[in-house]
Amino acid sequence: MELDAIDLKILRELQSDARLTNVELASRVNLSPSPCLARVKTLEMAGFIRQRVTLLDPARLGLHINVFIQVTLENQRREALDAFEHAVCALPQVMECYLMSGDSDFLLRVLVSDMGAYEAFISNELTRIPGIRSVRSSFALKQVRYTTAVPVPERD
Repeated sequence: MELDAIDLKILRELQSDARLTNVELASRVNLSPSPCLARVKTLEMAGFIRQRVTLLDPARLGLHINVFIQVTLENQRREALDAFEHAVCALPQVMECYLMSGDSDFLLRVLVSDMGAYEAFISNELTRIPGIRSVRSSFALKQVRYTTAVPVPERD
């Protein structure tokens, strides 16, 4: 599907505020409501819009520690990678998980309330996943930038 300037503007507006009504969105992208809604539905069906969510404030929920964890597995066979991916996806503390190139196999971003919760996560959850060789953690001291917005290209 080829995206035109209006489609891209719709994506930018919805990324900025998913609570926009169709009438508000249509006004912002200079369309009437009916064609705007049709475009949004087309973008959803084509997979450009995966889902709409509410972003919560972790600190307000008592989740103050953001940890980046490098995990190296005993081996990198497909079965071991799949087993680790399946196990880690079941852990609610894991906000993000990436299969990596380089020194470690996976990079996790984990969100916990305090050092006790972190220790419990490592001891009771993560290191109980079979096939892990090593775990290295780095603690975020300060969040300088955080966004969920994907850079949407400009088009005339």
